[in-house]
Formats: sequence, structure tokens, C-alpha cells
Amino acid sequence: MSGRSYDNSGRLEQAAETRRSIVDAGAELLRDSSVRDWQRLTVRAVAERAGVNERTVYRHFGTEKGLRDAIMERQQEVAGIDLDAVRADELADIAARVLRFAAGYPRPPAAPLDPTLSETDARRRDALLRAVTEAAPDATASEHLRAAAVIDLLWAIGAYERLTGGWQMDTDAAIDAVTWAIDVIVDQIGGPS
Repeated sequence: MSGRSYDNSGRLEQAAETRRSIVDAGAELLRDSSVRDWQRLTVRAVAERAGVNERTVYRHFGTEKGLRDAIMERQQEVAGIDLDAVRADELADIAARVLRFAAGYPRPPAAPLDPTLSETDARRRDALLRAVTEAAPDATASEHLRAAAVIDLLWAIGAYERLTGGWQMDTDAAIDAVTWAIDVIVDQIGGPS
């Protein structure tokens, strides 16, 4: 009895195509919202967008987290990011790629600030720009703006919360990191003494 070999390459190819279309559907859903807003990225929503049933999504990804991980992997691939191959001499280039990728997404509307906070925010920006301009009178206006804006970013509460939460730094270490980076910027903009 001669046995016929079964060729399941067509079936494997179809499964790979279904998986790709599910990931594509998830990526499309993200394109409609902020790059950081994954609340609408559910198995049900992705299945609907992909034109498959929820069981198909679970069969390919196991869990909603598995689906989200696959979509994140795709997002990093599209952005040109390989977190396993990050080198210090490429950090600026990688940051530029990440930010250019994120810029393609809609920005969520900013929550209105209390008038006192809004006025203080404007005064802080003016003070930073004035201080940087005085420290580096020969620098260009765009260099002054860049330095002042990055210093503002560094001392923002969000930066502190990222250091203490995401990086698990204690208060003193977080403050030290922020002030170190500000000193680097001030030294750079001020030029050699």
C-alpha cells in the first residue's frame, strides 16, 4: 500500500494570512485613537474589524494579552524598533523613529487646566526661555527654545512619576536624575566656560 503524503502548506499559509489580517485589524483600530489608548483594542473589536469570529482570534493568540503583544510587536516592526538590539550610539535615532511613528496617530485632546495652573505654566515657560537665553546669548532662538522646552519636560511631574513608577527610583534618585540631565543641557547650551 503506497501512502500519499499530505501537503498542508496551503492550510498553514491560510492560517498565517488569517493571523496577519487579525494583527492588521488591531493596528488599524489603534490608528483611530491615540498611540497609547488601547482600551478599544478588545478581542471582539479586532475580530469584527478582521471579519472573523472571536474564537478565531483566541485560536491564533490564546488571550487578549497575546493579541495585544502581537500587535505591539507589529507596531515596533513598522516603527523600525528592535528593543533587543538597542545600542547607546543609536538612542537618538531610535527615539526619533518612535516619535515619528507616534506623530502619525491622533493626539488626545488636552484636558483643560485650571486657570491658576495655566497661568503658572505660561510663566514657567517664559522663565525657562529667559534663563536659557541669558545663559547662552549667542545661541539661536531655536536652540533657546529647544533647551528650555526639554528642561520643562524634565522637571514636569510626569517625568518624576515615570522615574519613580516606571523605573522604581526613590525620590532622591529621581530628583538627582532630573537635575543631572538639566545640568547637562545647561552646560551644553552655555558652551565652554
